[in-house]
Amino acid sequence: MNVTNFVDTNILVYAYDVDASSKHRLAKELIGDLWESRNGILSTQVLCEFFVTVTRKIPNPLSIDQAQKIIGDYAFSWYITTITQDIIQIAINAMKRYNLSFWDALIWSSAKYSGAVRIYTEDLQHGMKIDGIEFVNPFLL
Repeated sequence: MNVTNFVDTNILVYAYDVDASSKHRLAKELIGDLWESRNGILSTQVLCEFFVTVTRKIPNPLSIDQAQKIIGDYAFSWYITTITQDIIQIAINAMKRYNLSFWDALIWSSAKYSGAVRIYTEDLQHGMKIDGIEFVNPFLL
């Protein structure tokens, strides 16, 4: 398996939020590149957060059916990490060790568990590395 790029919820949401202007365009391009190369990783946490956000929190929400189809497409085509007790324990330890919020630590531990080398996100410091995993803000590239 050569899947190395974990995508955080915010980047995935921007790819479907047409009101996010330049962030929409850049996120959509990144997701398209990862889809084409089959080099993207998501977690069940990301898919759940994505569903709630795109159906309830963006200015022009998607229908439940649209969001459900999108999630199904990702589940069929991308590597999906299921949040397990081991991943939660890794996250709690990372939270304590690296002073991350629990949710950010859970994203990091899912990426680590999946073998990712980078996490695309705008939530953490661009260029920061934790245990070999780099945080990349695609809007700063």
